[in-house]
Amino acid sequence: MTTNKYLKIAFALLFTGLLSPALFAQDKKDTGTLTQKEDDFYSIKTIQIPEDVILEVGGMTFLPNDQLAVCTRHGEVWIISNPYMKNGQPPKYRLFAQGLHEALGLNYINGDLYLTQRSELTRLRDLDGDGVADEYKTIYSWPLSGNYHEYAYGPVLDKDGNMAVNLNLAWVGHGESLSKWHGWTIKITADGKMKPFVTGLRSPAGFALNDKGDMFYAENQGDWVGSGSITEMEEGDFMGNPGGLVWAAEPGSPVKLRVKDMIDDSEPKYEVAKRIPGLKTPSVWFPHTILGVSTSGILNYEDKGISTPYQGKMGPFTGQLFVGDQGQSKIMRVYLEKIKGVYQGMVWPFREGFSSGILRMNWGSDGSMFVGMTSRGWSSTGGGLYGLQRLEWNGKTPFEMKTVQARPDGFEIEFTEAVDDKTAKDPSSWALSSFTYQYHHEYGSPVINIGSCPLKAIEVSPDHMKVRLVVDSMRLGYIHEIRAPGIRSTNRYALLHNYGYYTLNNFPDGDKLAITAANKVTPVMHHHDMMNMTGGVAGGKGSIKAVSGVKHLTKQPADWTSGPDRTLVIGTKPGLKFDQETLTVKAGAKVKLTFKNSDDMLHNFVITRPGTADKVGQLAVTLGLNGEKMSFVPSSQDVLFHTRLLHPKESDTIYFIAPDKPGQYVYICSYPGHYMVMRGVLKVVAK
Repeated sequence: MTTNKYLKIAFALLFTGLLSPALFAQDKKDTGTLTQKEDDFYSIKTIQIPEDVILEVGGMTFLPNDQLAVCTRHGEVWIISNPYMKNGQPPKYRLFAQGLHEALGLNYINGDLYLTQRSELTRLRDLDGDGVADEYKTIYSWPLSGNYHEYAYGPVLDKDGNMAVNLNLAWVGHGESLSKWHGWTIKITADGKMKPFVTGLRSPAGFALNDKGDMFYAENQGDWVGSGSITEMEEGDFMGNPGGLVWAAEPGSPVKLRVKDMIDDSEPKYEVAKRIPGLKTPSVWFPHTILGVSTSGILNYEDKGISTPYQGKMGPFTGQLFVGDQGQSKIMRVYLEKIKGVYQGMVWPFREGFSSGILRMNWGSDGSMFVGMTSRGWSSTGGGLYGLQRLEWNGKTPFEMKTVQARPDGFEIEFTEAVDDKTAKDPSSWALSSFTYQYHHEYGSPVINIGSCPLKAIEVSPDHMKVRLVVDSMRLGYIHEIRAPGIRSTNRYALLHNYGYYTLNNFPDGDKLAITAANKVTPVMHHHDMMNMTGGVAGGKGSIKAVSGVKHLTKQPADWTSGPDRTLVIGTKPGLKFDQETLTVKAGAKVKLTFKNSDDMLHNFVITRPGTADKVGQLAVTLGLNGEKMSFVPSSQDVLFHTRLLHPKESDTIYFIAPDKPGQYVYICSYPGHYMVMRGVLKVVAK
């Protein structure tokens, strides 16, 4: 095989996510490069939980005496003394309140504890001073239909002193508002007066203020939501899911849109927003499965004390946001800038490896980050059912992209440490592309309209702390992937995280960089261009075929004249489970299998070789932007047979011949994060 053929294969793997750009860059003979790990800067400390306490964290807040109050999905509120475990002493837990209905938010406001349970905003008070709440006062309540998906979150205190609450849509195969104000953010005064604020929400599990006092919320992939995101909320906004519009004509509603105004043609949301006044596009998209699958809590690394009593200490990222993810048990970092009145910005990985699904984060008095978790039966990469941990920064500065700002002709990247001039000016150190998602009633979206963004010029600032990139083919409303696998600091370190995603909503005004002989870039063939040579996707809507047809055969073979020997039907049940844990077939049997997805999430059905289920599940996570197009089925010999990725209420029928060798063949859902719990065994028995 020639060198060029090797390069084509490598770039093809790079584009599909099977080979990371960082690894590709490190394959060069660069023995002087030093690497970093998240553990080198940020350590995770586990806070002990008594065996008899099921601490599925729904909300957290600190009290003035540095005690941590935690509410749980099981309707309890615990007060934790010494949550820092100082002097090696364990924390002490005291039950403060109980009998609540799935409390998913808690805040200490003006001397009182307020929490949001399913049907109301509640104030808790200890009137007799015995350490236990004896007054549970309803501040404001809303109706419920009884649907399991009608979660409620908050309260978050806005800059005017109002308490904001987010209300989830119900799920009936799609998001729907079955009871009043679900799919809305409502604001409530201390004396219980309510005002509707925005609608178009689907599953808004997290929201917070930035250091300017502007409110942002986190959204999860679903119907009308191509991928996770965070978006600024301004009064009267419509965020995109039409479920809540059924209440838009109610007195006091600031939203002018109606259901009849919706457009459902699978165009990018940014384009549809040009034709639907009031439709809000995300401030920052979080590419699905790459930077989370279930966006959750937002924590402001603030310096003004707007929404938390304490100041964080987590590195040189003041003014930025930290955003958790429930499914992938990790935290992302977000830099925001406001261009022509609209927020946009960049998201990077920050810290992974937490013990369960992250839902809430709070700053402690020492600047460490408290992380409250629950898997809620949906599973998470952390593996635990629940947990409470603390993230500490050791004071050392990692080599990172600190900020990315849009320019009229590209981007300006600021680093936490000085960059090496040679690597920064080398165009092969960089790889930029753009893509987006469909806006439609379907659940989620594949990545669409992928295009390369060639570099035209590179200029390094005199202090080597910034790099200006002049970029071709930037697109408004698109997510721009910025990878820097070849960048090194002046002391030869590679970036801790060498990629991130910038959502471009507006170009700023200002001067464009003059292109000179000194900064002009000679065109370099990057992975998107190389994919054209290998039959992959580059700058279009195509898809990469994951596996050969025999692994996903949807028509009965012509030579099965007497039909299948065995017909199987398998479905799903709540809690990331198949409805059958065991299927049995004879070796060599002709099998017809139908998989029905009755859940509210995406699932597939993948049969693996013995002993390889975890490996296949882990490979699925690496598929990157093309994961959904490939049904999250990696191209691996360990995959025997599979269905396509199914949206809720869909089904798929496949035909296959069972293995000749008797044994136990594990089947899984290989959608990222699901494989650890959503599995069963295909028992192949002797004829």
